[in-house]
Amino acid sequence: MLDKNGIAKRIAQEVQDGFYVNLGIGIPTLVANYVRNDIEVEFQSENGVLGMGPFPFEGEEDADVINAGKQTITTLPGASFFDSALSFSMIRGQHVDLTILGAMEVAQNGDIANWKIPGRMVKGMGGAMDLVASAENIIVAMMHTNKRGDSKLLKQCSLPLTGVGCVKKIVTNLAVLEVTNKGFKLLERAPGVSVEEIISATEGDLFIEGEVLEMKI
Repeated sequence: MLDKNGIAKRIAQEVQDGFYVNLGIGIPTLVANYVRNDIEVEFQSENGVLGMGPFPFEGEEDADVINAGKQTITTLPGASFFDSALSFSMIRGQHVDLTILGAMEVAQNGDIANWKIPGRMVKGMGGAMDLVASAENIIVAMMHTNKRGDSKLLKQCSLPLTGVGCVKKIVTNLAVLEVTNKGFKLLERAPGVSVEEIISATEGDLFIEGEVLEMKI
């Protein structure tokens, strides 16, 4: 089973040379720490940063340099800063190759709910709606089940939707899954996790083709 850093490490393997990537709040922000050194990637944050690097070491933080989740970050040579209007023109203009988001629920048809739990105070949807509406390649980083042990990979989302039919791939603490027109396709299993455990933790339709290999982290 993976922890949050393990999920980020596995997703980092999906990042390709030359990609422009938007990292959502939570687990996705860790991905920048694990991208291969032999490729060039531009990480974009909707608060107006292009060229984010890994998180700073303790004592080297600059409180004025933050990501969309208000976490301190580093920037790489050539990084730029700009206003929200330009940032969202990049997103809405489909100039981002890959979006990596967290989620509270994902449905088997690719619907995603990641911004609101009814009855709880929320400041707003933020950039999530724009990101899922504009990106062609969306990977979700999430835990497979909630704190009660209930599946977060569902036949149909119960929470307010952020986007419809947009998620392509999901990496959880248990597995890597692809969203298809037949439901969730199990691609890989986390170290020490059996196929039976993944099936038991998945409410939505799940199917398997051939051998399910263990993730290489």
